[in-house]
Amino acid sequence: MSEVFDASVLAARLPGTWSVAATNFPMWLDGRRHDPEFTYEEVDGGELTLADTVRYMTADGEPKTIVGTDQLRGDEFLWRGQGWLKLFTSRWHVVGADDAFDIVAIRFSRSRLTPAGIDVLVRKDAAVVSVRSTVAHGTEKFGISAEEFASLTWLS
Repeated sequence: MSEVFDASVLAARLPGTWSVAATNFPMWLDGRRHDPEFTYEEVDGGELTLADTVRYMTADGEPKTIVGTDQLRGDEFLWRGQGWLKLFTSRWHVVGADDAFDIVAIRFSRSRLTPAGIDVLVRKDAAVVSVRSTVAHGTEKFGISAEEFASLTWLS
């Protein structure tokens, strides 16, 4: 069972830039996209809403950006893209984190375009010695089963 983080914890701890350390999400495993980073910034308003910017490099070394917003609905975020991506939504939630909130695991629900998946994120510039070992020894804390851990590809 994954931990439920309330809006105040998420608002205080998610903003910042995160690198994808491990994933089973096909978008990061297809060989066309590399070095993904997520940046979250809180947007003023009623319910917790984050500006969500995903940056990555193409196989040709060209930088790309995907921009959207994440609105907290219950215990999960509803992502909606901007521009032509406004037609698409996905759902995700934080399923676990270390005590310092420098490593988080997020779970994506299946959407019209993507399967369900898990990303393990590390706060950029965090002094984390071994993400893989930390998650391996605390799968329950990170809301990841042993089978899910085995399905992850480690990017860094």
